[in-house]
Amino acid sequence: MPYALFCNDSQISKAYPDEADVWKLAQRSGLVVDVGTDEERHGPRRMLDNDYEIKSCPAAQGEDPAKNKADAERESRMELQLSS
Repeated sequence: MPYALFCNDSQISKAYPDEADVWKLAQRSGLVVDVGTDEERHGPRRMLDNDYEIKSCPAAQGEDPAKNKADAERESRMELQLSS
């Protein structure tokens, strides 16, 4: 099942094949914050800012989560090249 970024139960991103893909999108968008550690984990714990959530969802009709992932990766590489 694909995953997407949600805010207040509204889907605000395209669907991606894996939850990890949406975490990358959220990180690039500045929506991931590090919070203090707990007793079971070492180092900071990642959380989404405010009311953002990553949830499983069906892909929209005609939407291809794998293509969305490939497009996002290509855009990310282009941004890195432009900033160099």
